[in-house]
Amino acid sequence: MRNQTLTLAVAVLSGGLALGAQAQPAYEPQGLYSAEDILDADVYLTYDPDERVGEVEDILFDEAMQVTALVVESGSVLGLAGREFIVEPGQFTLTTHRDDDGDTEHRVMLDASAEQIEGYPVYSDDWWERARERSREAWLQTQEGAESAWQTTQEGAERAWETTRENAQRAWEAARDAVGAND
Repeated sequence: MRNQTLTLAVAVLSGGLALGAQAQPAYEPQGLYSAEDILDADVYLTYDPDERVGEVEDILFDEAMQVTALVVESGSVLGLAGREFIVEPGQFTLTTHRDDDGDTEHRVMLDASAEQIEGYPVYSDDWWERARERSREAWLQTQEGAESAWQTTQEGAERAWETTRENAQRAWEAARDAVGAND
């Protein structure tokens, strides 16, 4: 079985996850990844790749369709008692195994210790509502900032155009006066 490690990026392409790649020997990118293929992927610890933590229960996206977190349903290992917890980008990688038959298995590798995982937020209705509201507010602020930047740019361009027009008019009048004074 060949092993290829890919780091999840924070972008989604129509119907699948866009994944950035970190080359391993004989690296062959898969190209396009489906969220459906990653759902239910087994989750392991990077420092102990034989220690199964659980499986991917959900993939969370923001307004720009970027991956903001994975929801992992833990097993009863590591004292996690079967709870669902949140894992943010940068805390995991995706490993793709392809066997000789061409079948592909995805594994999510957590870059954390059991103690760190215990500190990860628990996925609950309350967490969901708070996170959704924070994301909505951040999105609205981003839109307002973009609109404000566009307005400022537009106003600056209009002022620059007006200043250029006024300076050209003054230069024209000065040239005309200079020619008229020489007559």
